[in-house]
Amino acid sequence: MEFVPEEGKLPNKDCSTLLLPALSIGNVGQLAVDLLVSSTRAERIGYLDDPFVLPCVGNDAYGPIPCGDLALPLEAYESSSNALTLVQQRSPVMKGMLVDFAKHLANFASTTGKKHVVLLSSLDFGRWQKIDMSSGPQIYYLSSTNPDGTDHHCEQFGWKRLQEFDPAQRCWKYLSSLAEENTMRDNNQPFDDELEEEDYYPSLPFAAIFSCLKAKGLKVTCLLCYCSEGDNIPDAFNLAEAACKLLGLSPQNFHGDESGNWLIPFSWKTVYGPPPDLSMF
Repeated sequence: MEFVPEEGKLPNKDCSTLLLPALSIGNVGQLAVDLLVSSTRAERIGYLDDPFVLPCVGNDAYGPIPCGDLALPLEAYESSSNALTLVQQRSPVMKGMLVDFAKHLANFASTTGKKHVVLLSSLDFGRWQKIDMSSGPQIYYLSSTNPDGTDHHCEQFGWKRLQEFDPAQRCWKYLSSLAEENTMRDNNQPFDDELEEEDYYPSLPFAAIFSCLKAKGLKVTCLLCYCSEGDNIPDAFNLAEAACKLLGLSPQNFHGDESGNWLIPFSWKTVYGPPPDLSMF
């Protein structure tokens, strides 16, 4: 993975926290990063070129004025006032190359001096075993702070550790060994086909990225929510707000709209098309 800076720009060493999505159902992590980039008015400092990310190109996601900027598969942004680096991923990883991509990301985070990496992602609502909506949408977390994935700081917000994380389970254990390069890749491991119920979570992108970052000795926190396919903008707000709580940031202090609220990315205006014509009801 190669970092290609914008002309005259380099990563700020003071931005020691890295926030990025892990692609999954509903694209909630990507939407949350979009919201944070837009609201903090983060500045694009360059892009990441990785051979395992599928190519794509699009219009600028944040500005209403067509200034000729193109959106690329992996872009890096910085909000110096919040000591935050954000990476947005806009296209998936090639099949079978997820662990290699995760290692590249971990190398990038390590070599650029990041101290804490926050991963935002979503989980399939259909696999939620113990549904509890009594207190609204629930945030789950996974942390590298302790071997069992717990973190007292996260628990203070009322979040629950992802119960399906079991470092002794075969796929979690295999993933950890791959990240630490203590084993050779075994094509018979069920990461792509014939997944059993307990193999679902370690097969997801967040698990590979978490394992590789942890193997580099970095502090990693995954913030997760359950969702279904569809309009997941409310889930994106929920996940972005959780990230702000974790990092001690206040959206009211962002350079959002004039009322101090979240600044909705311009690209969201056409994500799901216009609202229905209410006259038909």
